[in-house]
Amino acid sequence: MTTILINGEAREVDVPPDMPLLWVLRDVVGLTGTKFGCGIAQCGACTVHVDGKPARSCVLPVSAVGNRAVTTVEAVGETEIGRRVQEAWLGVEVVQCGYCQSGQIMSAAALLGRNPAPDDAAIDAAMSGNICRCATYPRIRAAIKRAAGLPAETV
Repeated sequence: MTTILINGEAREVDVPPDMPLLWVLRDVVGLTGTKFGCGIAQCGACTVHVDGKPARSCVLPVSAVGNRAVTTVEAVGETEIGRRVQEAWLGVEVVQCGYCQSGQIMSAAALLGRNPAPDDAAIDAAMSGNICRCATYPRIRAAIKRAAGLPAETV
């Protein structure tokens, strides 16, 4: 048995130590907001926070989490930054198909947690590992700026 702190709750899971955190979250715990995309940490759909930092859950073995806190898209809105990001996402109408959005939101919230007023270069760098097949990148940038309280260009 392994105990993981997920969204503020200690969860005991009986899984192999090398099982990716993504599958623990989705298949064992039942938190399906985190998505499987590529399985090799290249698309960002599986992004969660581990102690507030973005992590690709598809390649992170559950044994590597240890005592660190895991936050998923289901709980990121309970933080001030996460709430602002989610509201901005809706306000700017970022979502098209929506598949990548949980990972995008988690990466954006992590960015604003470490840089409350990012410029375009900082946004591009922080979000570069998140792929959106619908190409909503201008709206993603505008939403991040809105969440930061910065002026954003019209999309």
